[in-house]
Amino acid sequence: MRIINCGRYLPYHMIFVYHIPMSGRKSNVERCLRAVADAVISASTFRFIDPESGVQYDSPSSAPRDAALALQSPYNDWRYWNGVLNIGMRKAGEAVKDATYRSFPDKNIAFCFDHAGYFRKKYKGDKKWVYPFAQHYIIEELDDCGAMGASLIEIYRYDKQKRYRKYIERAADHIMNKQHRLKDGTFVRHFPCYGTIWADDCYMSVSFLSRMGELEGLARFFDEAVIQVLNFHSHLFDGGKGICRHCWFSHTGKPGVAFWGRANGWILLAQVDLLDRLPEEHPDRPRLISIFRKEIEGIVRYQDTGGFWHQLLDREDSFPETSCSAMLTYAIARAINVGYVDESFKTNARNGWKGLESVIGPDGTVFGTSTGTCIGGDLHYYYKRPRPVNDIHGIGPVILAASEILAMS
Repeated sequence: MRIINCGRYLPYHMIFVYHIPMSGRKSNVERCLRAVADAVISASTFRFIDPESGVQYDSPSSAPRDAALALQSPYNDWRYWNGVLNIGMRKAGEAVKDATYRSFPDKNIAFCFDHAGYFRKKYKGDKKWVYPFAQHYIIEELDDCGAMGASLIEIYRYDKQKRYRKYIERAADHIMNKQHRLKDGTFVRHFPCYGTIWADDCYMSVSFLSRMGELEGLARFFDEAVIQVLNFHSHLFDGGKGICRHCWFSHTGKPGVAFWGRANGWILLAQVDLLDRLPEEHPDRPRLISIFRKEIEGIVRYQDTGGFWHQLLDREDSFPETSCSAMLTYAIARAINVGYVDESFKTNARNGWKGLESVIGPDGTVFGTSTGTCIGGDLHYYYKRPRPVNDIHGIGPVILAASEILAMS
């Protein structure tokens, strides 16, 4: 029997769901949320390390000039998954009224701004995915600035530092004026081939644009976000299956092979972010809500009896995947709490959370998250993705899901 307790990690085949009184359910959600958030706080050292010598430094300026420093904790880097983590931790702090969680993104953002200049001066064309803070000063794709920029906007609203404002304007300029697009305006990447639409980029753009519209009160940011949601839906949504493909190739005019779980999570998170901020009088709001509901109605068809969604949504033999399950649980719970969908989806949200509880260890360890995933040319690629313990792709979404489940009556 499955015990509803985040301190017990059970194999997937042993999961059973049963009724728990509301008070007990909420207290357990909070325990799980705190376990994961506390683990993040504990592991966030805000320090640097010389991998060769093992010596740690509070500041890179105190290290030898020839030291090839690395961040001691990946939670303190400038990557899109850290942006989701920052947003999740702030939401968690508000949900459980804990200033430590609420202030984590403030410290995380400041840490990068304080030290990124050191690494920028030493950068010699290294791989930006492994070089400290590289995506802070190298903006080439939406991954580099969208999600982290979104989390920065949330901080800038009450901490109006000039250096923060300068970065926000730079990110906005890239997204609005420099990011590659199709002729219809849809954001694309030029890999794995020219003009590829990635579902991921719906979130990487809209999370920032919706907050920028709210911050500035300017219609052009909201209008751009609306265009992206409508276009991504048009290119990626499969009406027969009711879910979205991972990608679409402009050179062939055909979609990719996979209905990848996290891709659908990114798209629904983007839509929630936009609807939460889009003015009520915006002419496209009714259409956006209709699309959102259609996608929610589609996605719940693929939830399994344990509450999970799978790495490949339409293939039950693919593994149950934590990050997409958390994203979809959050999106459904949030939609219920603010009225984008009716309460008939509460069972899906609650079962989604019950599944997530089973992959949270007693120390806040999060299991079962697919590692970073490119565009796969065949399904085998998705089936075989590694699932590292505490992959940050899953931690921010788990915290978001717990925070929103707590708010659900």
